[in-house]
Amino acid sequence: MTLEQDIAACFDLGGRIQSVRPYGHGLINDTFVVITDTGRRVILQRINRHVFANPECIMENLRVLMDHVNRHLSTGQTAARELKLPGMFLSHAGKDFIIDAQSGFWRALGYIENTRTLEKITDMRQAEEVGFALGRFHALVHDLDPTRLHQTLPGFHDAPNYLARFTLTSNRKTPDSAELKYCFAFVEARRNLAPILETAKRERNLVIRPIHGDTKLDNFLFDITTGQAVSLIDLDTVQPGLIHFDIGDCLRSCANLAGESPADIGAVRFDLDICRAILRHYLAETRSFLTQLDYEYLYDAIRLIPFELGLRFLTDHLEGNHYFKTDRPGQNLHRAMVQFRLTASIEGHAKEIKTIVADSVPVT
Repeated sequence: MTLEQDIAACFDLGGRIQSVRPYGHGLINDTFVVITDTGRRVILQRINRHVFANPECIMENLRVLMDHVNRHLSTGQTAARELKLPGMFLSHAGKDFIIDAQSGFWRALGYIENTRTLEKITDMRQAEEVGFALGRFHALVHDLDPTRLHQTLPGFHDAPNYLARFTLTSNRKTPDSAELKYCFAFVEARRNLAPILETAKRERNLVIRPIHGDTKLDNFLFDITTGQAVSLIDLDTVQPGLIHFDIGDCLRSCANLAGESPADIGAVRFDLDICRAILRHYLAETRSFLTQLDYEYLYDAIRLIPFELGLRFLTDHLEGNHYFKTDRPGQNLHRAMVQFRLTASIEGHAKEIKTIVADSVPVT
């Protein structure tokens, strides 16, 4: 038996293990799909300890999150249409995780059937569904006390810290290619962008709330039959933060139809129609608790998050690709250039994006 099969057998999955196969294209954790003799499918994951130093905190956050959502469901304090969140399986020892002999940290999660992920948005209804799902998630958790959640990734979305790390690393590196020279110059011209949201948080213009933390398109599940968004998965980065991080990351992922690693970087652009559809439906779900200042910082978040991710890709490239998985030399540098190209496209549409935000704010 393989290690994955041995680990899967440690969980109480309600049947005998038939197969364990690699699943998905995640850049951080190792993910497998387990099939039992009852036909049940289960997601088995080994958490990357190099990224998540304290994976026990992830599981505690998931318990707090699930308890909060389930209380809403039991008291009827929910909308007519809700999201499905993946449940957790216990081991035969009664825990919701397993630690193997090499200190690998494993957990088993429910597989949400009759769903699929999307590689890119192909019609505006899909964009509307993404906006709904993110809005419903924030609506479900906005009244959860964020102090009850651990920081599973301390410093996550701390753009000034990412900039400082890049600066330290780049000072030891002379750009030896046109691509690196472009990236270094791009960052240098936007140093004042990095602290915008952190400053707003420090000055209490924006408040800390529970966030998802990784709202890229392939973390949304869509019903195969109806096309409706039914789940927002990959909850490892649920933690206290600014919901603006989630909004910016969602639009960064969804409104770039070229994808994160296109062969032609020139094809990267920010799609205003997708932006409009997502924001309109997101804001319809969150109107009861967003403040005027929340709206005012939306453009800054939309612009900052791809810049921040580009910084992270670029720094990882310079440091030897220790964080993001790669399958070819220079891949993280290419990813950084894509994000910077997207940032530039957003900047070129600043007026239009601000108008979309203003037009999407619900009338009270």
